[in-house]
Amino acid sequence: AFLPADMVSQILNFGLPAPIDVQVSGLNVAANRAHAQALLARLHGIPGVVDLRIQQALDYPQLNVEVDRSKAALLGLSETDVASDLLVSLSGSSQTTLSFWIDPKSGTQYAIAAQTPQFRLASLGDLATTPVTGTGAAAGGGGAGGVSGGGRAAQLLANLASFHRSVAPAVVSHYDATPVVDIFGAVEGADLGFVAAQIQRVLAESKSSLPRGSQVAVHGQVKTMTDSFAGLLLGLAAAIVLVYLLIVVNFQSWLDPFIIITALPAALAGIVWMLFLSDTPVSVPALTGAIMCMGVATANSVLVVSFARERMNAGDDAAHAAVQAGVTRFRPVLMTALAMIIGMVPMALGLGEGGEQNAPLGRAVIGGLIFATLATLFFVPTVFNLIHGRRSH
Repeated sequence: AFLPADMVSQILNFGLPAPIDVQVSGLNVAANRAHAQALLARLHGIPGVVDLRIQQALDYPQLNVEVDRSKAALLGLSETDVASDLLVSLSGSSQTTLSFWIDPKSGTQYAIAAQTPQFRLASLGDLATTPVTGTGAAAGGGGAGGVSGGGRAAQLLANLASFHRSVAPAVVSHYDATPVVDIFGAVEGADLGFVAAQIQRVLAESKSSLPRGSQVAVHGQVKTMTDSFAGLLLGLAAAIVLVYLLIVVNFQSWLDPFIIITALPAALAGIVWMLFLSDTPVSVPALTGAIMCMGVATANSVLVVSFARERMNAGDDAAHAAVQAGVTRFRPVLMTALAMIIGMVPMALGLGEGGEQNAPLGRAVIGGLIFATLATLFFVPTVFNLIHGRRSH
């Protein structure tokens, strides 16, 4: 597994080590692990998903020290005494009490920690000979005798506890205070949207085997992409509605703005076709270009409809006014669209370093304007004639 090296990917991953994070959360940790193992096997069948693994290692070796409370009580020791002495011996006294020594010459402070040297804890036998004094600070391991500061004889850990080996999770992760098991993965040879859809399909099929009280959620770049697409699609719909309402105010009519926005479906069709023909996946830049295209297509359509209304007010019928609008406004509409299309060609080619990031924006604008221009010059006048011609009859 390769961790993201650039800052942008790390930010989009929300600090996760992979763009895909399938989280199985719930209090039944053992059942969640089994379900995560089953999900991992099924996710391996999705094309384009690589580096799949369960992040939490479940077989980390550990040594369990089980204190005989009865023996410890007879010797005047408690479980806390044994645990404190083990903590000081293995991790150092800095875990319990901070001690500093000040150099009298330089005045520099140095932290002091008492700890058993690691070379004296090379085996389980060395651990068993750790002295337990109950004073909160243990002497170096490997020794057996001595009397504590309170007059109580120091005991060996082997006299108070038994030892056995086991395995446990290396890392215990929580999300919203709930234990989770993370399945991480990356994408190669496919777009994230396709992989996300396939993952959701697998999760839906395996929902029946989910342990009771547990949940499965997808985080990482998948969540970022979904939220971004939802926001941009909402922005696209809001842009169309706001443009329509603005034109209603200017034209003082509900019908002519409807005729104007009939060119927008053609623009959306052009965007889809251009992305399909150029093998460009739908992305945030592509949706941003779609919003830009809506404004230019609407402006060109306004030119045609406003001129047709002027001709009708001058006494022409709907058919003649529509034809005159298409002929007279042909050059302004074509010049406006060509200026935008030609200006977007370098961006659409994706030349230079990092050019492929903004290429979907240029391709979406070019495709949308080509179709929108044709619709503005031919389809919008036809709709104008059909609606106003029927009204005049």
